[in-house]
Amino acid sequence: MISFEIPESILNQTQMTKMVAEQAMRPYSRELDEHEHQRPEAFVNMTWPFTQQMMKSALKSVEKRLNGNGNGSNGHSAPKGPDFSILGFIMMVEQMSWGDAGQYLCLPHPMLGGSAVQAAGTPEQQLRFLKKFTEGDPKWGAMAITEPGAGSDNSSMRTTAVLDKDTNEWILNGEKIFITNGKLALEDSDGLCVVWATIDPDAGRAGIKSFVVEGHTPGVSIAKQEHKLGIRASDTVALHFDNVRLPFDNMLGTLDASKQPAANRGFKGAMKTFDASRPAVAASAMGIARAALEFTRDKLAEEGIVLDYTKPRHELTAVERDLMEMEVRHKGAWLLTLRAVGMMAHGESNRLAASMCKFRAGEAVTWITQKGVELLGPMGYSREWLAEKWMRDAKINDIYEGTKQINQLIIARSILGYSRRELK
Repeated sequence: MISFEIPESILNQTQMTKMVAEQAMRPYSRELDEHEHQRPEAFVNMTWPFTQQMMKSALKSVEKRLNGNGNGSNGHSAPKGPDFSILGFIMMVEQMSWGDAGQYLCLPHPMLGGSAVQAAGTPEQQLRFLKKFTEGDPKWGAMAITEPGAGSDNSSMRTTAVLDKDTNEWILNGEKIFITNGKLALEDSDGLCVVWATIDPDAGRAGIKSFVVEGHTPGVSIAKQEHKLGIRASDTVALHFDNVRLPFDNMLGTLDASKQPAANRGFKGAMKTFDASRPAVAASAMGIARAALEFTRDKLAEEGIVLDYTKPRHELTAVERDLMEMEVRHKGAWLLTLRAVGMMAHGESNRLAASMCKFRAGEAVTWITQKGVELLGPMGYSREWLAEKWMRDAKINDIYEGTKQINQLIIARSILGYSRRELK
């Protein structure tokens, strides 16, 4: 028998997250939007102990694989049963983004950097790099992919990693832009940033590898702090890497110090990061969408506009139809997100589902928040209410972690069976 009940532990966790969103995030939402780059101290201090406990639980499963306590041989198989911690994290993301999406991105957590380590790193590397998030002061993770001349086309990447055979170190040079938590991860704490670089510029995607740059590493500098349309509480920077020396095993994947690391999972391993991160982006979009939907519905109810679901569509007013459409788009995108998360929790490949939920959620939240501002009239457009902020926060979900157009291509290729070369 299939159960659609959410485990009690996840429900309890979500209830705690709701308290954080209501008490430590939403009350400061406008202030932090007005003062970009000001760190949400109350939110950080409240959530750091929770992050530490969550990372301890996640690393236990990694230790089991290393100790050979999984299902299969060689000690590298996953524990039995679905991994409900993934569902718990996604529901936490949705709830916190309801509170404030910009503050959620300041969560002291490995975030995208951690996803990259888990996707492309060996179990030993996962323990080594992620263990620091279980101890000490708040720490952040980041991932650096985009470059001034290489956005969605990763084959144009120009950041290089050259192996110094005398010292067995990688030397990293280049520049990355639009890095969420870049300053927090590398300059303000002993965090980490996973940097994509090429070891062979002529090899295109085949030459791209992932490297872990830890906080306070010499040669890393903040080139620019971005001023953004939305999610203004978040830390977004450009990073410059000038002869940054990294230990050989800071390259993620299976390493062999005696030869060029051909056995490394490389680009394909790094791309698995997006299979995990795109549902998280979709969940964040759904949190923003729910905030706008609930606020709009409540304000309209104050004016006597309450949906009657028993009426046929042609008997509804234009405002009622729009409000119902907001609910439909929100529900559809959220169900797609849960489907992608469910596949991931059961250890199934979710690449198509991840792109589908990210595409639909980005499109839905953009429409829902814009429609909310429209239905609320002049007050929706004013800064007295948060509706206009939610509309600004929403748009980034259409852009980062693969633009809407990129995800449409991934979906089309998967469904139609075309290769990257056949469908561009």
